[in-house]
Amino acid sequence: MSRRSKPRSAPDFVAPTPERNGHGRVERVRGQIADERGNPARPFRAVDTLEIMMRRGSISAAMRQAGDDFRRDFRCSGFDQLRAALLDRLKGGSERLIELRPDATRRVRRALIALGGATSPAGSCAWHVLGLEENLKEWAVRQGWSGRAINEKMASGILIAALGVLAIEYGRA
Repeated sequence: MSRRSKPRSAPDFVAPTPERNGHGRVERVRGQIADERGNPARPFRAVDTLEIMMRRGSISAAMRQAGDDFRRDFRCSGFDQLRAALLDRLKGGSERLIELRPDATRRVRRALIALGGATSPAGSCAWHVLGLEENLKEWAVRQGWSGRAINEKMASGILIAALGVLAIEYGRA
């Protein structure tokens, strides 16, 4: 007697491509999400370094929020390498950005000073990992310090220390 298997049905979603998965962890979101037009979209989101650390219990919610605050200010200051569409197409968009940019730039500079400067281990980690959203492991391998490579655990410790300082600097602690 042969056993019949159930016919496979198509999944209700399209999984991320292998190329996308090569750029970091992606997870399926519970529930349905909408794209910019309100249409159903792929229910996936990238999981960033701070989210992973938060789930592991390596950082507190205040540290996570401070990292997100730094990232927001970094982007608003124009330090990131991403370029967006012209905001003058959006009603009131460019005026709001002009208002925020000097304050955000001041906050980033103040945060980097509190971290020991942009070339210090914590400052460099904040700049590259939080601001530019580079992978922590790649930053550690590329960075090195005093002629020695930084291993992944040391890099994680540097980031945790930087987030602790940022939590104080951003008034989250």
